[in-house]
Amino acid sequence: MGANQHHDKDHGSHSDHAFPSHLTHKIQGVSSLVCMVITCSDTRTPDSDTSGKLICHLLKEQGHTIAEYRVIKDEPTDIRSLLLQASSQEALQVVIINGGTGISRRDSTFEAVDSFLEKRLDGFGELFRYLSYQDIGSPAMLSRATAGIHGKLVIFSVPGSQGAVRLAMEQLILPEMGHVAGELIK
Repeated sequence: MGANQHHDKDHGSHSDHAFPSHLTHKIQGVSSLVCMVITCSDTRTPDSDTSGKLICHLLKEQGHTIAEYRVIKDEPTDIRSLLLQASSQEALQVVIINGGTGISRRDSTFEAVDSFLEKRLDGFGELFRYLSYQDIGSPAMLSRATAGIHGKLVIFSVPGSQGAVRLAMEQLILPEMGHVAGELIK
């Protein structure tokens, strides 16, 4: 094999593909997904939840289906219970949670989500904080955005501000969630 060729048993060498391997993976991804949107907040209601509505709008705009949208209190037991319920729904592929990822006393979404994940996608949180830093500077380090897998369910958890939601959705989640979901059904 040449110096510029890479090979692995699942994907063959780069020269076996008409496209670079990262593009081939995206092409093999799932284009329309069934999603659940959860807002974790002690103050928001379905009427005042602009970030959850933004997530739903952006998903629908890309052809995805919203199976369920919920606003719940930032309580670890409620979050885990809803995630457990979501993981038992065969058709559901993606859960996107917003809110509760900061460091205040009441912010407990990260702990609830992180303890539920079977596999973490550490790169998601790292990239989110990097992109946030470019946008808002050093306060980006306070975000505990995370993502991972539970069974065949992809879970993303992002801060609840509209700016953070838009950044996560447009630059990270929407471009990759079909690819991630596709990897889970191989």
